[in-house]
Amino acid sequence: MSKMKLRVLILDDETDFADELKEFLQVRDFEVYTANTPGEGFESLRRRPYDLMILDIRLPGMSGLEILKQVRKLYPSMEVIIISGHGDMDTVIQAMRDGAIDYLRKPFRHIDIQLSIERTEKYLHLYRQFREIQDQHSLISTELERLIDRNFIGESRSIRQVLELANTAAKYANTNVLITGESGTGKEIVARIIHFASEQHNHPFCAVNSSAVTDSLLESEFFGHVKGSFTGAVNDKKGYFEIANGGTLFLDEIADMPFPLQAKLLRAIEEKKIKRVGGTDEITVDFRIIAATNHHVETLIESRQFRLDLFHRLNTLTINIPPLRERPEDIEPLLKYFVNYFSVRLNKSMPKINAQLVESLKDYDFPGNVRELRNMVERAMIFCNTQTLSTIDFKLGDKKGGKTSINVALNLEEQEQNLILQALNECGYNQVMAAKMLGISRDSLIRRMKKFNIKIMKESD
Repeated sequence: MSKMKLRVLILDDETDFADELKEFLQVRDFEVYTANTPGEGFESLRRRPYDLMILDIRLPGMSGLEILKQVRKLYPSMEVIIISGHGDMDTVIQAMRDGAIDYLRKPFRHIDIQLSIERTEKYLHLYRQFREIQDQHSLISTELERLIDRNFIGESRSIRQVLELANTAAKYANTNVLITGESGTGKEIVARIIHFASEQHNHPFCAVNSSAVTDSLLESEFFGHVKGSFTGAVNDKKGYFEIANGGTLFLDEIADMPFPLQAKLLRAIEEKKIKRVGGTDEITVDFRIIAATNHHVETLIESRQFRLDLFHRLNTLTINIPPLRERPEDIEPLLKYFVNYFSVRLNKSMPKINAQLVESLKDYDFPGNVRELRNMVERAMIFCNTQTLSTIDFKLGDKKGGKTSINVALNLEEQEQNLILQALNECGYNQVMAAKMLGISRDSLIRRMKKFNIKIMKESD
């Protein structure tokens, strides 16, 4: 079954910005095209139908407002999101009057444009159509496809236990779940398995990176706001609680959630009622919380960085995903899957796998877990020019005492910092490529670089 994709046109004269936004949306399964001038934009519109246009307000040779008026007349079924690096509120108001569905001011986070798209009627219409088609197929077969596509593969007893717990959690829609495990083990994948195997599978799965929500925006992001409640609130906006209504709110990196928000989250979970910022009406919401963390929450509770009462609300059922180094029997099936996956994606013939490579990988500690193995295979497949993959194609370091030495301390933050530095170095300090190699967004990479005070020093000519 092929999935229907929302077709998006980005019209912006900043090519780097347009390309980066295109990459972000493509990873999230949108079909995306870019244009850098009004002429290119109209030519692209003539070539193919679009569901959505992301339009910069200031373009060379023609005003974004004029383009908006024309496309609303010529393509009335296409929705338009306006973006601008300038704070001219009169222009923004005029754009909304002329038919724009939303407005975002540069610079904005990638999650903002994703949520803006997901609020559009066109997206919701396609989403409902897709769910109706899925209902005609077996839930089990659909979830097996999703499981494989999300790279959650394993034969070990511990992984089978994880899946059994996930299936158990799926049967109880009101049970909150806490998923623990190191970075790269697949916590969001397990959360999605729970959601899509549950009765809530026809409702939204809203994933939020808790550490990415700043104190100044946390109320608006989670509770939403009403038009005019603060500068820049040009329209009513739903928050995460409303978006996830009836479905699942997945809170990744829950231990990094700002302390003030923890109390508000607890109240929303208990009361099932919220108020938008600037609003007076109470809105009833109902959602399941699935939280994930790579920290020891009990330690944070002792240091008063995390609320004990919230912890008890979240961990009705706890699922721990063991690191890859503790389940070496999963390495070979994962390796075979990734080799096959990248053979298709890179349009290369599928190479054989040297038996010694499998044994060497089993001796490796994998501080980055399954995500690191995936990135290893992708890099090896790009540069491999032979019919067989061997240890030469994988950078595993020297062996000491029968184990592969990776010179990584047991401290989790040091491991994370070393992985970031390694990825940046291998990509020539290209942040977009390094983020892709690490399996995270560029915004997330930048936050982690700030956290570890990693700065990119440009060489002078």
